[in-house]
Amino acid sequence: MFTNNPFESVTKALLSGAGKLSSDDAQGAAKEMMDSLRAWGDLVQTQAQAAQAASLEAVEDFKGVKDPMAAVEAFKTNTQRMLALTAMHLQETMALSIEQFNAGVDLLQQRHPAPDAFAPVAHGMKKAASAMESGVLAALNTGVEASGAKPAAKKSRAR
Repeated sequence: MFTNNPFESVTKALLSGAGKLSSDDAQGAAKEMMDSLRAWGDLVQTQAQAAQAASLEAVEDFKGVKDPMAAVEAFKTNTQRMLALTAMHLQETMALSIEQFNAGVDLLQQRHPAPDAFAPVAHGMKKAASAMESGVLAALNTGVEASGAKPAAKKSRAR
């Protein structure tokens, strides 16, 4: 039934462990899932509030502007502010994604029939995710710097 591919051991581990699921395991999995959803909900709410505040600030900046050059300058400033805010939001999203991916890899390793044998694969998966995160963050930072925007102050996520 199984072919020799990188996911064979994962599939076997998932199928063999399916019948051993206790109510405590199910509760633990449900709690992890709910914590994950809560983290995403909190992140979305925080980011939406920050975007709303930035939009209100932009509207205030344009109130009473009559000079075309002042309007262009206000537009430029607000565009840079929104770009920096968007970059910060993408960084936060990436950080949460990587955190949850790594937790999934750890869980996969714990449930694997041979956790020690799976360790190098888990390490490689985490290393690849970290490299992807670094690449995305570098691209975001390059874009923000090229625009002349000042990076937005990063707020820590309370979990």
